[in-house]
Formats: sequence, structure tokens, C-alpha cells
Amino acid sequence: MIRILIADDHPVVRSGLKAILASQPDFELVADAENGNAAVAFSEKFNPDVILMDMQMPFMDGLTAIKKIHARQAHINILVLTTYDTDSDIMPALEAGATGYLLKDTPPEELFRAIRSASRGEKVLAPAITARLMERLSLRAEKSLSRREIEVLELASHGGSNKDIAAKLHITEATVKSHFVHIFDKLGVTDRTAAVTVALEKKIIRLDS
Repeated sequence: MIRILIADDHPVVRSGLKAILASQPDFELVADAENGNAAVAFSEKFNPDVILMDMQMPFMDGLTAIKKIHARQAHINILVLTTYDTDSDIMPALEAGATGYLLKDTPPEELFRAIRSASRGEKVLAPAITARLMERLSLRAEKSLSRREIEVLELASHGGSNKDIAAKLHITEATVKSHFVHIFDKLGVTDRTAAVTVALEKKIIRLDS
């Protein structure tokens, strides 16, 4: 049996969640909280397996509640269920200890699967959230490379040798080799073929560059 705590400041949302969760024989609703303070208190009192946590609530918001609960009861899996899908909400919640992040338009069957996965400690993310995080990682990788390193990769993607790249960029071959050392380190690869492949996958460079 998966013991669940709901934390949401909207009575209609709490009622709706209770109704759909009651349809699953392996779910047990132990309590529902109308704000972050109550969520923290109820988590200590009832020790649920999974908490469905809204982000925006009065008195104490979801992020603060996640931090407090995770600090005291790290074994509890917190699944964010909210309407907010901005980076300023997603990353802090995951970094604070949330097991997953779902949006409130998630279909019931997907929510059920997510709760079961979360109860096992598995990371659960809405498809839109996964896409956003992948985009963020790609941008982070791109920013980590200097403009010159990107130019070196672009020329390498067209088969340019170190000598060719050096000539086109008006630098020495030793400098080209140095750029590749830094590129390999930043992209987590060990050769230029892998570097080009990763750069293309992350859209750092394009073949038509």
C-alpha cells in the first residue's frame, strides 16, 4: 500500500485528487494539507510514502516545504504537482530534494504511474519538463565552450585536420591541439569524432556551419 499526502491550497484540487486516488486499490490517502506548514506537520505525523506537493501555497510555499521535509525525512518521496513549469520553479524543486515534477494537466493514468514510480524512489518528470531540462543542459554545454572552441569544432566537423584548422583560424597547430584538450574535457569525451558527435547532438554546431 502506498501512503499518500496531498498538499495543495485549493479545496477543489484536493477533493479531485482524493477522488481519483481512491480509485486505486494500492493507494491510501493519509492526509491532505492546505499549505506548506501543514504539509511539514502532517509529513512528520503520518510519515507518508509519497507527497503530492503544490508549489504556490500560503504561509509556506511548496519549495520551502520540500526543503524542510527532505532535511528531516529524506526517505519521503515528494512529487511536485503544479501548474508552474518555469525554470525558476523546476530546478529549485529538484535541487531541494523533489523526486519528480508533474503538471496538473497530467492524465490520471500517468499520475498513477508516476506515484508508483516515485514511491520506489525513481525520478519522474513530465515530458514537457524533460524537454525543458534537456534544452537547458544543451545551452549550458554551449555556453561552456568559447567562441574559438566552437569554431575549431565546426571546422573539425567538416573533416579539417589540425593543420587545416590552424591555417584557417591563423593560429598554430599547438594551439589547435590545446583547444581540443579543453573541448574534450568540457564535453566529457576523449576524441574529436566523439566531440563532434556530442556537439551536433546538443546543437552546439551544425553541419551546414
